[in-house]
Amino acid sequence: MKRWIGVALAVVLAGVAVVAIVLGNRSAEAPELSVVRGVIGSEKKPFFDDPAVRAAFARHGLRVEVDTAGSRQIATEVDLGRYAFAFPSSAPAAEKIKRDRGATTTFSPFYSPMAIATFEPIAGLLTKAGLLSNSGKGPQLLDIKKYLELTAKGTRWDQIPGNDVYRARKRVLLTTTDIRTSNSAAMYLSALGYVANGENVITSDAQIAGIAPVLAPVVLDQGFSETTSEASFDDYLALGAGKTPMLVVYEAQYLSHVFARDGAIRPDMRLVYPAPTVLSKHTLVPLSAPGTRVGELLTGDPELRSLAAAHGFRTADPRAFADRATKAGTPVADLVDVVEPPVYERLDKLITTIDASRP
Repeated sequence: MKRWIGVALAVVLAGVAVVAIVLGNRSAEAPELSVVRGVIGSEKKPFFDDPAVRAAFARHGLRVEVDTAGSRQIATEVDLGRYAFAFPSSAPAAEKIKRDRGATTTFSPFYSPMAIATFEPIAGLLTKAGLLSNSGKGPQLLDIKKYLELTAKGTRWDQIPGNDVYRARKRVLLTTTDIRTSNSAAMYLSALGYVANGENVITSDAQIAGIAPVLAPVVLDQGFSETTSEASFDDYLALGAGKTPMLVVYEAQYLSHVFARDGAIRPDMRLVYPAPTVLSKHTLVPLSAPGTRVGELLTGDPELRSLAAAHGFRTADPRAFADRATKAGTPVADLVDVVEPPVYERLDKLITTIDASRP
């Protein structure tokens, strides 16, 4: 009996030794990752949460962890001392952060035009009303000038001639996030401001004083607005036209689901583009050396660029995005009618002027 007990103990000890060797080898093969923390616009959270993106960073020795906030909040309210990088969704916000934090460089790994997520019956009504037209190359375009003319009259959905599909009594207004916190709303306001300002970028306080009364009702009469673009887009996907007939979105939010073929975009949903539109240039501001490394990888690593395209973002490699759009069979804008947003200070002045007119 003692002999058999001794044999059993020997086998157990041998097994423990083997496990220790295997675990030791695994530790040698997979060194501990360096944690890099950043704060980002919410629309990029699905990208950073993607296991393939995490694995790509891990191959470079990094574990990137992110918190989300509205892009304007990142520039004005967030305690950036806790982070290695800030990654808002617009160049103006990034420039403010760069100046305030004394950063010496920025990275712009991808961008996304502002678009409008809507539904087929709504698109039909907008076409009847003369607001929506074909671009000639697939996607439909919403004429911002005609839209402002319609909103100035206070037109309601049930007042559109021939409307027998969406007889809502509320006003014809695009839904946005909160202009005080979110970049998508600020970029939309930039396009409206350009048109209202005689098709010129806003450059002075006098111009702001002239157009703010025109734009305020278009923004404020929506009622409650979500603080982040991801929350408002979730409402669009889940609640439909009754809640959100037209929503200002980043093109990437919509196309990421189209490219993934995950069923979130239903057959009656449509993506159209405002004319003019504004590019949301997602710009990373490094706040430390690890943040710089993240910016370098997002900009230069082919795998991460390909994954960004898979999430609907346009990158420095236009073919990657175009190939995915072609494979998905979805028309996308050629981005010809694009205008620049105002500098941060002018855009902020327009927003605060409009906000001050709230009842």
